Amino acid sequence: MPRPEVLERITEAEKEADDIVAEAKEDREERISEARKTAEEIREEAEKEATELEEKRLEEARAEIEAEREELLAAGEQEREELESSAQGNVEDTMEFVLDRFKEAVHAQT
Repeated sequence: MPRPEVLERITEAEKEADDIVAEAKEDREERISEARKTAEEIREEAEKEATELEEKRLEEARAEIEAEREELLAAGEQEREELESSAQGNVEDTMEFVLDRFKEAVHAQT
């Protein structure tokens, strides 16, 4: 093979190698870009799911607190009614006691 042809083939091979390297770099950049895009989509989806889970748990906690509040209010109302009833009974007993003492005092003076 004559020398110019060999040089030409070497030049072509080098150009071909450069083209392959350039194409590989472009492919690599494209894959990296795609991977970053996918990673960002995954992060956004995970963030969305975490927010939804947080909101769900917050709603459940609020419902639980409200139920407990209602129970406490009902128990407090029942206790108030019992105390009121007991106090009313004490008032009647006290009035009866005072009236008895008054009658005894009146009888003692007569």
